[in-house]
Amino acid sequence: MLSQNENELLARVGPGTPAGELLRRYWQVAAVASELTEANPKKRIRLLGEDLVLYRDRSGAYGLVGEHCSHRGVSLYYGFVEEDGIRCPYHGWKYDACGQCIEQPFESPEANFKDKIQHPAYPVVKLAGMLFAYLGPPEKKPVLPKWDLLVRRDGFKKVDICEVLQCNWLQAMENSVDPTHTYYLHSHNLKLKGAKDYVPFHYQQLSKIEFELVVNQGWAGIQKQRIFAGDAPAEAPHPLIFPNILFVPVRLGYAMHFRMPIDDSTTQVFQFRFNPTKDGGIAEQPEDPPIEYVSTKNSSGDFHLDNFASQDHMAWETQGAIADRAKEHLGEGDRGVIMFRKLLSEQIQAVQNGKDPIGINMDLQKDETIELIQEGYSAFSFAAAARAREG
Repeated sequence: MLSQNENELLARVGPGTPAGELLRRYWQVAAVASELTEANPKKRIRLLGEDLVLYRDRSGAYGLVGEHCSHRGVSLYYGFVEEDGIRCPYHGWKYDACGQCIEQPFESPEANFKDKIQHPAYPVVKLAGMLFAYLGPPEKKPVLPKWDLLVRRDGFKKVDICEVLQCNWLQAMENSVDPTHTYYLHSHNLKLKGAKDYVPFHYQQLSKIEFELVVNQGWAGIQKQRIFAGDAPAEAPHPLIFPNILFVPVRLGYAMHFRMPIDDSTTQVFQFRFNPTKDGGIAEQPEDPPIEYVSTKNSSGDFHLDNFASQDHMAWETQGAIADRAKEHLGEGDRGVIMFRKLLSEQIQAVQNGKDPIGINMDLQKDETIELIQEGYSAFSFAAAARAREG
């Protein structure tokens, strides 16, 4: 269990908070590019406790700026997107993507007042149709990781945007190093609901769970692996990527789950899916992958529990807006959770001491594709193993 102070240290994400400052040292998914259209090139977002406006200007460049104008605090979401920035709808102050005020229509040009205004703004980079933002110190900006799922072309890509999770980000991430939950939360749940395909791969007793800290060039995390009882083949190991990503093989390929803290009590989950072509050929599809919005609740506001996302969200949300970890009783199966909390605490301390946290690359000369899909690590291993046991 954690004390209340320890819990607050790990969970809170706003500006100036210890965990918030750590998370700001990594690139975070702000949105999916296709959410911005020609008709509506703006999106109001909240990320790490900050109210922001994401936009694509008329030249095609992206900007992410503080929502409230530095003049009188009016929302820039209602502003005018122009060729080289966004203009406030109130008095016309205009900002570029770097937050520099480049026009003040009703101020004296001789005073150069606009040159003294630095509006909050953060860099945005598009990769595989995802818009990544960096909210940390400019001098500490790392290289944006090139995950193989995002840059490979021999597969079909898709982005699932889950219904907003009404709880803290840490509850979702702890689940990533909790391998025992899949038996009851997922497979048993689906079987009782009469689902023909209840994922029997997860419906097995475990004999052992392995956890290993991994620190590589450009990423770090906790590798986990389930060893099943009897003659069942072991699960292919897959990592929690520090601090808030899960990589996992799925039935039709692979997925990366990006758990983006909106604020202390809400989280946006993006699931990037990659389904390799069977012949290794190039998959023909648009530059920006299609989007699917995933519901987790029914019309009454209850979790329908018909899919993994709904089941997971139920488990995370019902712990409370921020789980009270002072009241829990952790067992042997929670070793991964304990390991992750310790790692998170250590990296918070590292940043407070002026050091770089693990899993970032500051060297552009080493900007290489990060291989998560290993040779012999079949995208279809889960389904194949299940069929072998059933047959």
